[in-house]
Amino acid sequence: MTLVTSTPLTLRGRTFTAANPAVMGIVNRTPDSFYAAARYDDLARAAEAVGQLVADGADLIDVGGVRAGQQGDWIDENQEIERVLPLLELIRANHPDLLLSLDTWRAPVARACAHVRIDLVNDTWQGADPELVHVAAELGAGYVVSHTGGAAPRTDPHGVSYGQNDEPDDVVADVLDTLRLGAERAERAGVNPTSVLIDPTLDFGKTTRHSLRVLRATAQISTLGYPVLQALSRKDFVGETLDLAVDDRLDGTLAATAVAGWLGTVCFRAHDVRATRRVVDMVASIRGDRPPMVARRGVRH
Repeated sequence: MTLVTSTPLTLRGRTFTAANPAVMGIVNRTPDSFYAAARYDDLARAAEAVGQLVADGADLIDVGGVRAGQQGDWIDENQEIERVLPLLELIRANHPDLLLSLDTWRAPVARACAHVRIDLVNDTWQGADPELVHVAAELGAGYVVSHTGGAAPRTDPHGVSYGQNDEPDDVVADVLDTLRLGAERAERAGVNPTSVLIDPTLDFGKTTRHSLRVLRATAQISTLGYPVLQALSRKDFVGETLDLAVDDRLDGTLAATAVAGWLGTVCFRAHDVRATRRVVDMVASIRGDRPPMVARRGVRH
């Protein structure tokens, strides 16, 4: 069986490959995140959560200050900065070598956090602010290229279709084109190609049918030549596929994670870091990229 060759990801001199995929732990500085267990409006609790995520195996921490969906209050850039900056400063003080990702679509927010040393700018809204990729380059940070089908920030999908007849492969073609063009734009802006992550961004601008089809196309996405990020954790496509509420979506998430890992994903954004770490390491070993940590069974001593 021919396995997909994962493109390595490099952030601030640390390299992640098929043998050691990156797990990105999520800390949302929001009172209304879709997953209640990841809401950390209290700064001290958020800092404690970071320590636990690191202990559970997170390689980097993704800090966000705005709910992705349209529910909840609109948060302007100053409010977003007030939410994320104190936590980023605290993390940097407590974990000076930890890789930090900032989840924002706004260039002014990234600029305001520049002194913290942001290692990755996680732009989940397909370059809605065209200046953001240039800020990432200025910071020497990596940059996430996403696919939302052109949806504006904080909008939920409604009546979404791709191509003339919305055939299953039409959404895949749109994802491939968008990610390729976005990655090329990031390179032109000055982001190191090995630090350009491409994220098919399941759920965003997609129906559940679209997301499932795009997940199956992860190997094709990997062939674009950039490291692939999958943000699968407890998303609606998992919930609708199994008819489960957010709190009950871990099993489905881990199944999707295993498939994504087998098909060449090198970075995984996750709420449940310990479980995700074990799954991606196990998949890496089944693929033959990572040796077992212990090999005693059946061995002559």
